[in-house]
Amino acid sequence: MRRSTIKDVAERAKVSLKTVSRVINNESSVAQATRARVAQAIAELDYEPDPSARNLRNGLSSVIGLVYDNPNPYHIIAMQKGVLAACRETGFALQIQPTDSTSPLLADELAEFVQRSRLAGLVLTAPMSERKDLVDALAERGIALVRIIAATEDPDDGLCVYVDDRKAAYEITEHLIQLGHRRIGFLWGGPQHRSSGERHAGYEKALKDYGITVDKHLAVPGDYTFDDGFRGARRLLALHEPPTAIFGSNDEIAAGVLAAAKSAGIDVPYELSIAGFEDSPFSRQSWPQLTTAKQATEAIARQAARLLIAGLRRHVYADNPTPPRNQGFLPQLVVRGSTAPLRPRSTPAKPK
Repeated sequence: MRRSTIKDVAERAKVSLKTVSRVINNESSVAQATRARVAQAIAELDYEPDPSARNLRNGLSSVIGLVYDNPNPYHIIAMQKGVLAACRETGFALQIQPTDSTSPLLADELAEFVQRSRLAGLVLTAPMSERKDLVDALAERGIALVRIIAATEDPDDGLCVYVDDRKAAYEITEHLIQLGHRRIGFLWGGPQHRSSGERHAGYEKALKDYGITVDKHLAVPGDYTFDDGFRGARRLLALHEPPTAIFGSNDEIAAGVLAAAKSAGIDVPYELSIAGFEDSPFSRQSWPQLTTAKQATEAIARQAARLLIAGLRRHVYADNPTPPRNQGFLPQLVVRGSTAPLRPRSTPAKPK
């Protein structure tokens, strides 16, 4: 017969997967009646977590995993440094696993990674961390995890570190508007990343709040890469009425915009202002240096790993009575030489 899963327990008890997980981990936030109903369902179904999860609860592992799928090498390196810092502080070791976030077998692949490497849990980065189906499937397998996600507030559905990309993008767009720009282009990052949509939402909201009509032709799809920044900028600059400023969803995109502007002989920032996002080395190595939103990627990853380890110590090792609390981050606007006030267009002199 098929072994019962945590999903079977949730359906039998008529509760969420997270509630079952909280009961299994003996968290105090579950009502007594709900706890009794879940316990009864567990008994009736003879449910047991899979062997790897049982090992973790017996305290047999002090290794965590970092899972990523991101084309930006600077972002990946910063994530690795942050998680490693938390591991060194707490005596944990780290396994790093690049993945294909589009794989239909990703949940199985990650479960195998956890079991093979005998991991205590996973730090899950975007876009995997923003896939509810994947998060639920990993929870069903009893895998402890913390998510790094783009969100304006704490979603309160498990351990996570959330980054308010929307507000930061609003502040970047507002900066460009206050410089006098009204036609502001926007270059998307990968649509599978919630951060890209959050940054676009902040861009649109700033335009609307300042009474500027949103022109859909000024928003160009793409991915978080230099090449897409270059191609997207060429497309915007070829418009009959091109933008006077372009906001790239990350610094790599913005660096591609800068290259496109220089190849077309456009003076940055006086003929075209450019802004990026993240404050990666791209923003500081470009000339002029890029206006951006400083995202503390290393600190975000470090805090995510701390949350995961604190949760493990509370539920697995039973040596941390204080429940870990989710934390939010807001990237900060950094103004540099790639943005400037809109230069009034010169008009030809009237003949006398």
